[in-house]
Amino acid sequence: MDMNANARSDAPSGGPSREVALIALLEELSHELRPKQSQPFGVRAASRLEQDLGIDSLARTELSARIERRFGVRLAFDAVSQAETVGDLLAALELAPATGAGAEPSAVAAAPPLPSAATPTTARTLIEALEWHVAHHPERRHLSVLEDDRKIIGELTYGQLALQARRVAAGLVERDIVPGDRVAIMLPTGLDFFTVFFGILYAGATPVPIYPPMRLSQIEDHLQRQAGILRNAGARILVTMPEGLRLAQLLRAQVESLDSIESAASLSAAEDVALPTSRDEKSIALIQYTSGSTGDPKGVVLSHANLLANVRAMGAAIGASSKDVFVSWLPLYHDMGLIGAWLGSLYFAAPLFVMSPLSFLARPANWLWALHRFRATLSASPNFGFELCVAKVDEASLAGLDLSSLRMVANGAEPVSVYTLRRFCEKFRRFGFREEAMAPVYGLAENAVGLAFPPTGRRPVIDRIERDALTHRGLAKPAREADAKAIELAASGQPLPGNDIRIVDEGGRELGERQEGRLEFRGPSATAGYFMNEAKTRELIHNGWLDSGDRAYIANGDVFITGRIKDIIIRAGQHLYPQEIEEAVARIPGIRKGCVAVFGAADPRSGTERVVVLAETAETDPSARAGLETKVQEVTTDISGTIADEIVLAPPRSVPKTSSGKIRRSAAKALYERGAVGGAQQPVWRQFLHLALAGLGPQLRRSLSFVGGGLYAVWWWLVIGSSYAAAWLGVMALPGLGRRWAFVRRLANGALAALRVPISASGLENIPNGNAMLVFNHSSYADAILLTAILPGAPAFVAKKELARQMFAGPFLRRLGVQFVDRYDVASSLGDIDALIAAARGGRNLVYFPEGTFTRRAGLSGFYLGAFKTAAEAGLAVVPGALRGTRSMLRGEQWFPRWAPLGVTIGKPISPAEKDFASLLKLRDAARRAILANCGEPDLDELVKPPAPGLADKPSATS
Repeated sequence: MDMNANARSDAPSGGPSREVALIALLEELSHELRPKQSQPFGVRAASRLEQDLGIDSLARTELSARIERRFGVRLAFDAVSQAETVGDLLAALELAPATGAGAEPSAVAAAPPLPSAATPTTARTLIEALEWHVAHHPERRHLSVLEDDRKIIGELTYGQLALQARRVAAGLVERDIVPGDRVAIMLPTGLDFFTVFFGILYAGATPVPIYPPMRLSQIEDHLQRQAGILRNAGARILVTMPEGLRLAQLLRAQVESLDSIESAASLSAAEDVALPTSRDEKSIALIQYTSGSTGDPKGVVLSHANLLANVRAMGAAIGASSKDVFVSWLPLYHDMGLIGAWLGSLYFAAPLFVMSPLSFLARPANWLWALHRFRATLSASPNFGFELCVAKVDEASLAGLDLSSLRMVANGAEPVSVYTLRRFCEKFRRFGFREEAMAPVYGLAENAVGLAFPPTGRRPVIDRIERDALTHRGLAKPAREADAKAIELAASGQPLPGNDIRIVDEGGRELGERQEGRLEFRGPSATAGYFMNEAKTRELIHNGWLDSGDRAYIANGDVFITGRIKDIIIRAGQHLYPQEIEEAVARIPGIRKGCVAVFGAADPRSGTERVVVLAETAETDPSARAGLETKVQEVTTDISGTIADEIVLAPPRSVPKTSSGKIRRSAAKALYERGAVGGAQQPVWRQFLHLALAGLGPQLRRSLSFVGGGLYAVWWWLVIGSSYAAAWLGVMALPGLGRRWAFVRRLANGALAALRVPISASGLENIPNGNAMLVFNHSSYADAILLTAILPGAPAFVAKKELARQMFAGPFLRRLGVQFVDRYDVASSLGDIDALIAAARGGRNLVYFPEGTFTRRAGLSGFYLGAFKTAAEAGLAVVPGALRGTRSMLRGEQWFPRWAPLGVTIGKPISPAEKDFASLLKLRDAARRAILANCGEPDLDELVKPPAPGLADKPSATS
């Protein structure tokens, strides 16, 4: 029996009726995409999907789903993505099998799990990492390329990857490629990409991935648009698909450095040759371009050390191992797919199943079913991918889906929509997806890929903040439950191990908790700059910190991204550059030159950005304006590969500009969002005055905040400096330890009052009159001021012995009865413990910072055991105390203080049980849990667990 014919009995048959039904479907979709289009679409077989009907890559996802539902078929994964015209769709429809025909059953047995494998921890380069795996398990499956959710079309073991990469390297060397040369890769997802990438590295050259065209028919126009990147990179060779080889002369005429265009096959035909043997971890391993094809391309330079540091840090943060399975549809020319998915899987020996982005866009359910079938534990997607799964995947097609194997799915590469996040978790909860697996993350190419990850197993943290406080004062003030205007933001986690993040104001001064500013970062993964672009590199790096171009704030150790400073529009994971579209649209006859603004308008329901083109024209005839709209749409599609969501044709003098004639995109966006574009126009001077006045308030507030912050810092140091001088004189003159402490306590409280610092203290009644061990988290030099102000009696602080030798601090601290310990001499430190026990038995409370020191990074570090050994030896109760706000007041590595409220919470005393090692660990962990619960900072020890300090560790001292 003909299963196809039987399955299609309810669908329109082939011939005219099927063509009529498809045209009707396209008419409906086109009108939904461009409801303001006044000109009839007139769909026919020759109509072009993008230029005539406005159906871009995202709309093709919807088109594919509608065709499959309407006609009861399963289209080939690239049938819709590669179609140019309605006729192409008709041809694909005729070849498509009916739903279920020839398909595998929904339950496909996954491959048996691979044995556990170690990681190349000593590798200095990507080549060494691959060769380590080849030496230990060459036959281990490394990756599989999927056509869709079920069909594997290619696989590579570690040994095969190295062997084929060496053949490519031989072809490159035969073509006179030498170490340091750049080789561009423009290949779709497939085995060739992986072997070519490592082949370039084996040849000692630098890979430069650029994205391939969506359709092969666009390859010539696409390559012309990539000429700017190829010129900036000085690419010697471009490796692309065979269809692009004929374009060698065209590109060589535009890119002087380009010697040839090759395919993977043409390079692999070479004989074996000797390959470079240099393995320098500081050499360039990748140039990742983040800018457009015209103007000033920005190629992020990343060394082998940068990439390996980032892969290792991400792995440490998520607990990656060879037991994981990664399923990805992410493009390989993008850092999230290239580094996060592929190189991460390669390093940790976790099998990778990768499909083309086109397969995902054509049928988002392919990703979900691949996660199910291959029992994925890890995956990742930009926010728009989650939105597609929510909006475009029919639940009826998910019967039997099981996502319970996932332990983490990263949501990054573009702004995270809380709306999308909640809907995805809700929709797929019944299919085994756990909310704890959803992980909003933050990263950027300038730091390889990852910068901040949340702790594993934590549900997404959503912050509701007052809109006006954020937009007008830059304060992320928690909103009331009844506040309907509140802004909701998802936490992107904490900095990866070894990485630092700070938030600074316009003067480069670090801001405190819940204050919005510019996000800067540093760490071992940070780029050294942009390739052949010194001007942009100088803008990027300041005093060792890199400018992310994003605005953010930090709360409870988590990073919250509030928006991008750049004008880049992110649409479905693709970066769109307004200048390119503006210049092209301005060349259309009837559009006023230099009077076009392109900007992104947030669409919270779709989780991506709407592209708006605002263009001035003097044309008033309706039919002529409709023709202009069509031409603007065609140009926008040609330049960016996507349609404009809205085209606004406005009368002359509608687009705001600076006095020098530059387009003010943010002002144009504000006019658009207020609905003030296209109506009765005010005189230019009035528009300018209105916009100028609108900006006066925020600018004035920023200026006052900047000046006020500087004045407060000066006042802070005057107060603290004079208070210390007075304390020194009083302590040196007063008799008796009790009187000295009473004096400095009054001075500390007076200083904090003069600085208008509010202090909240709870649990002070838990502090014994003596014979106790008080342990606190260590956040700042300001800790000592706060504790001096609130601790009763004459506490015995424990400090490093170096302070005892200082001219002024030494005598002052000795007069206050501070106990000094040696941080380096173990024999001496054991004697110090005896002295501390004697002081405690004399009736004083010992004050320890068991972290040993503090850093600028928010979070509670691991505790050393020395303090708890002392408590056990002396039989002292341990009293945990949590300090809050001191890090915001005076952060490590900086001397610019800021106003911040301070808080102290004293927990219940914990009595030591025994003196054995296991009891000490329990005592330490109990105290640490109590501090962690009240300090309002993340657990850094959970992210990176250092070797556990042994009993020989000396008591922790103040910094």
